[in-house]
Amino acid sequence: MYMEKEIAGATAVEASVSARLDRLPPTRYFSGLVARIAIGGWFEFYEMFMAAYISLGLIGSGLYRATTAGLFDVNGFASFLGSFFAGMFVGTVALGGFTDRFGRRAVFTCAMLIYSVATFAAAFQHSPESMDLWRFVAGLGIGVQLITVDTYISELTPHHTRGRYSAFSILVILTSVPTVAVLSFLLVPHTILGLEGWRWVMIIGSAGAVLIWFMRRGLPESPRWLESKGRVDEARAIVDAIEARVVAETRRPLQAPAQHAPEQPAGEQSGSWSEMWKGRYFSRTVMLSFFNFFQTFGVYGFGAWVPVLLYTKGITITHSLLYTMVIAFATPLGALGAMACAERVQRKWQLVGCAIVVAVAGVLFGMVREPVLILLFGSAVTIANNWLIGIFHTYQAELYPTRIRARAVGFVFSWSRLSSIFVGFWVAALLKHSGVPAVFVLISSAMFVIVVMVGLLGPKTNGIRLEELSQ
Repeated sequence: MYMEKEIAGATAVEASVSARLDRLPPTRYFSGLVARIAIGGWFEFYEMFMAAYISLGLIGSGLYRATTAGLFDVNGFASFLGSFFAGMFVGTVALGGFTDRFGRRAVFTCAMLIYSVATFAAAFQHSPESMDLWRFVAGLGIGVQLITVDTYISELTPHHTRGRYSAFSILVILTSVPTVAVLSFLLVPHTILGLEGWRWVMIIGSAGAVLIWFMRRGLPESPRWLESKGRVDEARAIVDAIEARVVAETRRPLQAPAQHAPEQPAGEQSGSWSEMWKGRYFSRTVMLSFFNFFQTFGVYGFGAWVPVLLYTKGITITHSLLYTMVIAFATPLGALGAMACAERVQRKWQLVGCAIVVAVAGVLFGMVREPVLILLFGSAVTIANNWLIGIFHTYQAELYPTRIRARAVGFVFSWSRLSSIFVGFWVAALLKHSGVPAVFVLISSAMFVIVVMVGLLGPKTNGIRLEELSQ
């Protein structure tokens, strides 16, 4: 028995960090680790979807208008959305490489502090210009944080459960949407302690800065990232600790790490921006760039405008907030679907299916006025959108090697931030000149692009090691 342990230990030392991680079984330890990282993402999504639920409060206070007088009109609600996504665009493009340079854990912590402080400051602004400025700063932090969370989770979890853990993280994250919906329903119509209700919703969202110091304790750096930087001893020490936790929980000996083809030597994997445009990465970069540009039409073109779309159809403010809150409770169902099917159905086909549902249910939502049908089709769009979110965050992070993962994901994801800047203005213009149905024609057309690009160019990834996908 002692000799067997020594042999297993020697094999573990000789095996790569990736091989050692990939042979680990699913455990509560991994679920807890993923949940703690996801809490950082919880506040990100709270911040992103908050715009929809406080929109009528912002408009009602006179700070913004529902429609826009022209492109980049700072007095329109689209400006509130556009400034935030402009910050996210800059954050993902200009700062995404920081995650590959300084590590997943350090950037995760700093990014959360940035957007929490900026959101707190934004809650006390009284002009569109100053509000947009602080929203831009918050967007900078969230732009970096989103790609960091995806990269972090994909590198810490075993390959055979990567999709399920990522979907689980989205499930945790998406509970923020009904939370902010309920808070907005309760607070937006009122003034409390001299502050309008929508300001309190923003202040609550800034609480992530308080929690960050507790969350970061016990979070390890990505061993794969450390190994790629030549810090092999640190990487192995972290994996030793992870293995010890898994053995203590399962009370079973670990299998020997699988023997794989030699990977690029540690410390030589510096990577470069141009690498994502070479070989097999070229088609992936093109496909993901198109996907990200157009997915925001459904996710934010619908999600960020639901109360305004309903109000524009003649539904009262109170009923618009109520319907929006009810629809928001369908949000976690999308993540549950993604979690259940993450490893059972190819992720590329789940993306295609979700896009089709958004296209069809979205058009029907734009046509109906009956409360039951509004809730039915609105919930269908919400579930499909969030199922798509639960899958694509896994999908894009697994298509690039560790040495350029955060940088490449940041680049392709930046296209979604770029389109988000303009989607708000396009939706506002369509509402003004053509009405709600035209908005959903735009959304459905965008979903069709996703179906074609992912269906034709998207590779299959389920159950394949990160290192094999990037060879």
